[in-house]
Amino acid sequence: MIELDRNGNKALSDLFKNAVLWLVILGVLVLIFSNVSDRNQPTAMNYSEFVAAVNAGQIKQVTIDGERIRGEKSNGSEFESIRPAVQDPELMPNLIKNNVVVEGTAPQRQSILMQLLIASFPVLLIILLFMFFMRNMGGGAGGKNGPMSFGKSKAKMLSEDQIKVTFTDVAGCDEAKQEVVEIVDFLKDPSKFKRLGASIPKGVLMVGPPGTGKTLLAKAIAGEAKVPFFSISGSDFVEMFVGVGASRVRDMFEQAKRHAPCIIFIDEIDAVGRHRGSGTGGGNDEREQTLNQMLVEMDGFEGNEGIIVIAATNRADVLDKALLRPGRFDRQVMVSLPDIKGREQILNVHLKKLPSVTGVDVKVLARGTPGFSGAQLANLVNEAALFAARRNKNTVDMHDFEDAKDKLYMGPERKSMVIREEERRATAYHEAGHAIVAEILPGTDPVHKVTIMPRGWALGVTWQLPEHDQTSHYKDKMLNELSILFGGRIAEEVFINQMSTGASNDFERATKMARAMVTKYGMSDKMGVMVYEDDSQQSFMGGLGSRTISEATQLEVDREVRRILDEQYKVARDILENNKDIAHAMVKALLEWETIDRDQIRDIMEGREPQPPKVYIAENPVIDVTPTDGPEVPPPLPSLPKV
Repeated sequence: MIELDRNGNKALSDLFKNAVLWLVILGVLVLIFSNVSDRNQPTAMNYSEFVAAVNAGQIKQVTIDGERIRGEKSNGSEFESIRPAVQDPELMPNLIKNNVVVEGTAPQRQSILMQLLIASFPVLLIILLFMFFMRNMGGGAGGKNGPMSFGKSKAKMLSEDQIKVTFTDVAGCDEAKQEVVEIVDFLKDPSKFKRLGASIPKGVLMVGPPGTGKTLLAKAIAGEAKVPFFSISGSDFVEMFVGVGASRVRDMFEQAKRHAPCIIFIDEIDAVGRHRGSGTGGGNDEREQTLNQMLVEMDGFEGNEGIIVIAATNRADVLDKALLRPGRFDRQVMVSLPDIKGREQILNVHLKKLPSVTGVDVKVLARGTPGFSGAQLANLVNEAALFAARRNKNTVDMHDFEDAKDKLYMGPERKSMVIREEERRATAYHEAGHAIVAEILPGTDPVHKVTIMPRGWALGVTWQLPEHDQTSHYKDKMLNELSILFGGRIAEEVFINQMSTGASNDFERATKMARAMVTKYGMSDKMGVMVYEDDSQQSFMGGLGSRTISEATQLEVDREVRRILDEQYKVARDILENNKDIAHAMVKALLEWETIDRDQIRDIMEGREPQPPKVYIAENPVIDVTPTDGPEVPPPLPSLPKV
């Protein structure tokens, strides 16, 4: 919550509390004085008794106020009487006759103060109602979420105890973490750097794919720095009003100056930091005004000492160049996908959150999850815990992790799907074709698992698992991948004399890969190393870019792509026609067990009888939820212990 808003709300609430307190005190005083006055109240006397007393000479003095008569008797006691609503012309003569002192009362006139109070009461009532409604809507006109707060910053200031994340919770990105650790060190001990003439970075831009831990790093900085931390999203700057974004940027930096040294974290800065002039609003649209104001505040005429801006985005290519220069964002931190060592560290962090884990090999899991981000690895651990809960187990083991990994890679099993036996057999030959070509060709990734169990949108899956993380692709391996993609269709043609639509995705991937080899990567001897397509020429209106190559050259490119595809198609066909026995054995195993693993695939390829699937035996006892006596009731839903 913004500090200004907090103080305003506090003052308003204190005002209401004081007003209520004074009203209570006033009420108590009124009660006390009313009781006191009740004790000294004059004696009541009816009108006939009053007339008789006057005639008897017992009345000393009277005060007549309309129909109310108050006075004093000769003995000193006070009395009060009410005259009936009839004319009594003999009253005054009797009073004068009996020497009674008669006094009248002047008509009461309201004081000027009372007149002003009565006249201003409606206005005061309206003002109080307005303050009440403004307070309910968010602390007044300028308060948070109030009706007039659109020009105020929506940045949330987080205190030290609000964020529990530290650098120990961040794993898999050691280089990126080291970059931001320096900022925390500077905030804690600036003299260490200033004695050598170094100045603190004004801005840090964290760039990387989604789920790699950019926002988590920012939370860790907030947890470690022990300084005020303002958090805001890039989309919170721009709304329906013109100029609101620039006003919010100004307000945010003004608040930050009051709390310096502090950190401002802007998540998804590409919402306001795009290239200027790339939109349809000319050079003065709302987003560009916001960006211009941010450029000025970060490094403009007036300096912002002690304010560090940290921004995160996964689209650094669309950011304006003026935003990326040193002085605004001094360093760009790449938060890339974790390698095998990083995945192992991330898995260890998340496994600590599970109450009980048995027989989980973290190194095997890290090798089996290439290309996974930190968020995907966290999801993997959660899915494994869910699998263990469904099976009513006391702990999470490797079997749960394998099932969770299969689900995330290939989709959930569709066991209820009814498939005819002919289609199951065709699917088995299709997947066997992929697996056999992948196993025979040199330099390919080993086949980890083959299944004809429908998963996700696929009727069958052949899963290859790389032994090492790949940073670059090479021509010979890409050619082998083309042959593997063709293996499914060729197996259908060779063994069942049919062509199915299941190979459409294989052909699409193969064509894109072959075209990229010719047009982008220069892997064609005939076409050379020239790039034949330019993605940067694509415009925003329908993708109509300028032509980069002639029609004759395009024809040559198409012929070269066709040649590569035909050659690899022939390679795959030769492999399958020469290994029919292996294909039949693999199809037999798939039809019997639906899924075969690495050991069974190796047995089939070497001509041995495959071993039956391993029967998994849990190392921990399973919770017995079957009732022993009493009426039969469904078992309770399993629940994970709270972490």
